[in-house]
Amino acid sequence: MEVNNKLIEDLSRLAKLRFDEKSAEKMKEDLEKIIGFVNKLSEIDTEILKFKKGYETILGERGVTLSGGQVQRLSIARSFIKDSEIYLFDDCFSSLDSDTEDKIIKNLNNNFKSKTLIIVSHRVSCDKNADKIIVLEKGSIIQEGTHNDLIKNEGFYKDLYSKQNSEINKEI
Repeated sequence: MEVNNKLIEDLSRLAKLRFDEKSAEKMKEDLEKIIGFVNKLSEIDTEILKFKKGYETILGERGVTLSGGQVQRLSIARSFIKDSEIYLFDDCFSSLDSDTEDKIIKNLNNNFKSKTLIIVSHRVSCDKNADKIIVLEKGSIIQEGTHNDLIKNEGFYKDLYSKQNSEINKEI
């Protein structure tokens, strides 16, 4: 991808200014590994590899146009390049199918155990493994707890869960 290659080239050039050629090449290899890792976490890696030119594909006006889900996965991958303590995902799974969403959430749970992940979502399927779920209505907390706690009690979360599950069962 153009952005990744430009980033790799820029960092490689900077490294050559401060380090010898061998160190600069090592830095470029490390960055390529990081980009590959975050792309696998976000489940976009297999999509990129399907493009005719793989990671060399140009995106945008004169290049390949991405679907909404691909854009979301690429955005998720980009967020992981910076090693943060807290990640905020605001409705980042809305354009993804449930299988891809499940894979990404499993990847997050397996690889970011020491990080704080805040996921804002209207899809209950994102919340099932959360340590804590906070349900907001008009800016106020109306419910909070784990998924299991919330589906045991009458309220907005249980209603939403029931509605979304019945829609999924209709599709099957």
